[in-house]
Amino acid sequence: MAATSIFHFSLPSKSSPSTPPFKTSHSLISSPNFRPLKIICCLSIHRSDDENLTTSNSSINSLRVVFAAGGTGGRVYPAVAIADELLLAYPTAQILFLGTPNSTESAAVPSAGYEFDTVLATPLAHPLISPQNLLLPLHLIKSVVASYKKLIDFKPHIVIGTGGYVSFPICLAAKLINGVKLAIQEQNSVPGFANWVLSHFADMVFVVLNSTVECFPRKKKCLVCGNPVRLTLKQHVPKAVARLHFFPRSGKGEDLEAKVLLILGGSLGANAINIAMLNLYYQMLLENKNLYIIWQTGVKTFDEMDSLVKNHPRLHLTPFMHSLHLAYAAADLVVSRARAMTCSEILATGKPSILIPSPHDDEGHQLRNASIMADMAGSTVIDEDELDSTTLASAIQEILGDETKMADLSERALRVSKPNASTEIVQHIGTLINLSTRKAKQQ
Repeated sequence: MAATSIFHFSLPSKSSPSTPPFKTSHSLISSPNFRPLKIICCLSIHRSDDENLTTSNSSINSLRVVFAAGGTGGRVYPAVAIADELLLAYPTAQILFLGTPNSTESAAVPSAGYEFDTVLATPLAHPLISPQNLLLPLHLIKSVVASYKKLIDFKPHIVIGTGGYVSFPICLAAKLINGVKLAIQEQNSVPGFANWVLSHFADMVFVVLNSTVECFPRKKKCLVCGNPVRLTLKQHVPKAVARLHFFPRSGKGEDLEAKVLLILGGSLGANAINIAMLNLYYQMLLENKNLYIIWQTGVKTFDEMDSLVKNHPRLHLTPFMHSLHLAYAAADLVVSRARAMTCSEILATGKPSILIPSPHDDEGHQLRNASIMADMAGSTVIDEDELDSTTLASAIQEILGDETKMADLSERALRVSKPNASTEIVQHIGTLINLSTRKAKQQ
């Protein structure tokens, strides 16, 4: 295969300086004055008051929670992260996910170990004035009725919506049932239309930025917590161990010269990134003997890419990343779209990144996310209309070829991350349910 933009760069032989411990400051998912000491003090207070905490939690020992999430991994995995944290706080909690059949959530949720049930839902077509939307009110009513029946059967204390068109009728149905609380979690810096509407009825709205609060009509209901990332991403896995998961023949032990490039096209894929890499990957591997590439093509485009890409012992091609935490642990540089959850994961794992925001995002979320990442974490941003193998090669070379820059970008990413978002969200959920339970008992 002919490769365009042939280039060569030398990977540094020295290991990168050790990164500092987690810090937090103004960021995509944190507030400007947050310091680790405050977390420690908070934990100390909770531990010194175990009896009160146990008494508080005892009122919701049989906690039942429904999650409404779907469409993409960026909507589903925040819900999974919150569910994981809920089970740590309330081990006897019963959790149900509702989503659409034959979807991202129908595969991801059961694999995460949670009960999953389906609700038929119809997405809003764009533009708003479209013939496809003529029957939308009828479909919406049917979806709300079906959701209502599912909720009545499960009897949840709270419904948590993290987005996707299926979450809209489920969250609406929740407000038709007396005593059921509703919380929504918005991953983006500016909310989508569905979450903006649902915020009028929600008891709590979890957001990413202080500035996001200004986008919602009921600002007092908003809580700035950041985006929840999966527990596995918080676990430390040595880089060499993670690399061996994808490249078993790469040799055992720490290879200080090895560098891993992680390409994330998202669960549905990113054609522009795939095409740019297609004209680039083989020459990179030929000229850099210590380079490894983990490439997620996306499910829809995998067969085509698999037929075009040559096999190579230092290339791992996959349609979907089931072990994403290991991919991040192995990676030295991430090339990705600028989805909100991907950005949060990049920060939480402290990875240098090259972001190519999708121009097809109707509400412009990715462009705003990429801009924030560039400002706060030093991410390189390439517009899709400027993306080709030449620009991508130059950006990769600039970062992977400079050990000092990589260490600096990693430090900046960690400094602006907020790894405890899911813990904060669960604490607020517990408070909401406890208050609701007390009021019900008083009545």
